[in-house]
Amino acid sequence: MKIYSKEDLNNNSLSLTYDDISLIPLEISQVKSRIECDTTCNFLGQEFQLPVMSSPMDSVTGVRMGEELTDLGCLGIVNRFDSSLNEILESDNETKIKAVSISLHESEEMIEKLASKGFTICIDTANANNSSVLKKCEEIKNKYTIKVIVGNIAHGSTLKQLVDAGADAVRIGIGGGSVCTTSIQTGIGIGQVSSLLNTYFTRKEQNLNIELIADGGIKSAGDIAKAIALGADAVMLGRMLAGTKEAPGEVIKYNDQLWKKYRGSASFGVKMKGEFIEGEETMISYKGAVKNIINNISDGFKSSMSYMNRNNIDEFRKIDTFAVLSNSSFLERLPKK
Repeated sequence: MKIYSKEDLNNNSLSLTYDDISLIPLEISQVKSRIECDTTCNFLGQEFQLPVMSSPMDSVTGVRMGEELTDLGCLGIVNRFDSSLNEILESDNETKIKAVSISLHESEEMIEKLASKGFTICIDTANANNSSVLKKCEEIKNKYTIKVIVGNIAHGSTLKQLVDAGADAVRIGIGGGSVCTTSIQTGIGIGQVSSLLNTYFTRKEQNLNIELIADGGIKSAGDIAKAIALGADAVMLGRMLAGTKEAPGEVIKYNDQLWKKYRGSASFGVKMKGEFIEGEETMISYKGAVKNIINNISDGFKSSMSYMNRNNIDEFRKIDTFAVLSNSSFLERLPKK
């Protein structure tokens, strides 16, 4: 069996995603227990307990989720549709929220209010390879001293242009979200592993100063570990955090089970009538407190670190031993009922 490096995976003739690869431990681990592993990291100039952020979807991150994730040492990006934002912006009280999404058509008044509070701004579009996105990023960075996240891209070919426009971080992945139909509707997108690696090597080869967010396709703590090992500075989660107590929306009882709505940012429920739809709506099982999800992610990630003989995230990102799985090999690893 061939052991693949990041470069090998990047040069693979096929487009790869998380289910196509796994990490391979090749050395005796000196880590006695996962509790020895340190998942703290620095992202956009702030320290976090875990390199995890929530997607600015209206069924994932409202003010309540943003505040709870801050308490848990993660980052919540509040969706731009949340009406509670107005109360926070008009208040003189301190807030735990660190990041908010905006559209390309956001008013200058709103951006000024967000900047005055020191929020990181996420320009929430489906395609960062667009002159309007670059222009908006330049306008914000030229006027305010705040961090700006842009997205999304599927390849590193335009990374330098994003950096030149002032982007501090970029969301990587087009069409990989569980309720995203972009690839089906448009034929656009490549596997998340290939997207991430191509962008990672572009940043490295061109010595660019921008942080990478793996966005989409992540279903488990194991996928998070893979993304970080492949070079992501942080991962963005949607479905994994949807359905929790802190996610926006009411708990619905149906067939003696509890559910919450989950929908893509470009779904029919979010888009205006007559606009093109690139997302779906569904129901997701109610999961309880998001703290339990974050704790499970932390435990799984730390276990991965202990298997790979890595004590901290900087060491974990140096991992260069991967396997490429056949479909049967992947299915063999799934729990059997």
